[in-house]
Formats: sequence, structure tokens, C-alpha cells
Amino acid sequence: MTSPFPFSAIVGQDDMKQALLIACVEPRVGGVLIFGDRGTAKSTAVRALAGLLPPIETYESDPYNAAPGDPPIDGQDRQRGAQTLKPTPVIDLPLGATEDRVVGALDIEKALRKGEKAFEPGLLARANRGFLYIDEVNLLEDHIVDLLLDVAATGENVVERDGLSVRHPARFVLVGSGNPEEGELRPQLLDRFGLSVEVATPREIDMRVEVVRRRDAFERDPDSFCAQWADAESRLRSRILDAKDRLKTLDSDEAVLRKASELCLALGADGLRGELTLLRAARAQAALDEADAVSVDHLRSVAPAALRHRLRRDPLDDAGSSARIERGLQEVFGQ
Repeated sequence: MTSPFPFSAIVGQDDMKQALLIACVEPRVGGVLIFGDRGTAKSTAVRALAGLLPPIETYESDPYNAAPGDPPIDGQDRQRGAQTLKPTPVIDLPLGATEDRVVGALDIEKALRKGEKAFEPGLLARANRGFLYIDEVNLLEDHIVDLLLDVAATGENVVERDGLSVRHPARFVLVGSGNPEEGELRPQLLDRFGLSVEVATPREIDMRVEVVRRRDAFERDPDSFCAQWADAESRLRSRILDAKDRLKTLDSDEAVLRKASELCLALGADGLRGELTLLRAARAQAALDEADAVSVDHLRSVAPAALRHRLRRDPLDDAGSSARIERGLQEVFGQ
């Protein structure tokens, strides 16, 4: 199996890479939405995360990626195997996936061959404790969107059908990407993403040349290309692990909390989820920067991604959300 393109080798797209690294360090930030032109490394960046994430402790044959000590999910006395380390799952949810494939369903093979009524876990089970990636998320069918909203709100997947009643954890970082020209995202699902970033096709000749050069080198000899970037990937992996440890003791003082609320109020952000996301993202960025405390500079750096998709539409203001956020930053923080 060919290794994914190294995350460290992606040229430019700093906002996207920052948001994904924040999600790696602080899963509670609520996921990442990436909108922009085709061919701007959206899918490449997400799939490259698999090489950066630390392994998880689970059981050899557990389809739910249960943590050590957790009881069997479906209540059966099945053997889950010995404890082991597995790569953090990064699972793709295809647009055409059926509801049964997403949430799980009756295991038809066991039902026909053995007469047993058993549950066959779906994609949500496989994504537990990892990442669930949806490309072209704005084209996702409404009934699948409704399922994801329920699971994202509770952290559990509940399946009651065909005489089965199964409840299992489904805690994952939701990552979606898409092209805005193909339609907008439903507001309910949009609100579930913690961070939202916009990517664009590079306009600088040197950057475009470097993108093509690296991609061509990867496709011609993936193993050699990945070996060239192995040290950079290792340093980035260590940076993520160190940041996750630092996050446990990193605190935010009252002044930072007040500035976060002032900014959300100045921008007219709906609800209080914006403040929570802003604070969590700023803390994760501070941990990545090896800072001793969260500062207003960290708030400024993550504010566009945390608040861009939470602004109310203003029919009297033609400026885009990024421009409105910049005005709000100047108003609250000054130049």
C-alpha cells in the first residue's frame, strides 16, 4: 500500500494545516471544515494526518477501537484479543454510503449461516477515537447529515433495528471538505464544525512550481520521496505529542477569556459555542507554540477559523466573513 503524501511536504495552505494540527492536539475543538478550489491539497492534507497521529491503545479484534478496560460494546462474550497499539483511524465516509454502512446493521452472513443475530459495526464504529473524513461534504444526503448531527451531539451511535439494540461510543473528529460552487452546507451541520478554513489556488509562480515538483516526485517514487521527508514528519509528530501533554496544564487567564467574549460580541456570533471553540483553539495553538500561557496573540491567530462560519448574514454589509472578522479584531485588539 502506497504511503500518503507527507503532511510536512504540503506547500503553503498554512491556515488549513494550522486548523488540522489544532484538531490533532485538541479533539474537543469540534472538527475542521475546509472549503475551496479543487486541487488545493484538501484531501491530501487530511489523509496525511494518518502518518502524524500517535497510535491508540485498544484490542486486536475490537471493531469499536475500545480503550483498555472498556466492556464489550454489544454485550456478547466475544474474544477481543490482547491489548495492542493500532494507528489512529482516519476513515473516509463516501458520498454514496448507505445508512446501514454508516451506522451498522444486522450481520447477514451470521444470520444466514449460523442463525445468529449479530451486529455488524459501520463506519462510525471504525472512526471511534479517530477522524471521520467527508469529501464533498456539502453534497452529503440529508438523512446521513441528520445521523451525523445526532452522533456528533451525543458521542454515541444508537442502532435499534432488525431486532437489534446496540449503543456504542462514536467520538471522532469530523473533517469535511468541499467546493463552495457546488452548494452550501446545511446550517445545522455547519455549526458542528469547530474550525472553518478557506483555501485557494496559489497565485505565485514559484509556489505553483514547487507544488508540481513535489507532487511529481512523490508519484514517480513514493518511497524515496517519503524517506526524504521522514525527519520533518518525525519532528512534527513529536511536536503534536508534546503539545498534547502541555495542553493538560496550560491555562487561560481572565483577560484572555474576556477578550474572547468581547470579540464574539463585537462580531455578533450566534450562541456561545464560538467562545468555547475560540478558547480551545487558542489553547491548542499555544501548546503547539510551546508557550507558557495563552495570549491574545493566540486568540488573534485562530479567530478567523473559529468564527468565520458563525457570523450572521448582514444584508447591509457586502464584505465577506474574513473581512468582517479582521475589522472585529482591529476593534477589540487594536492594530
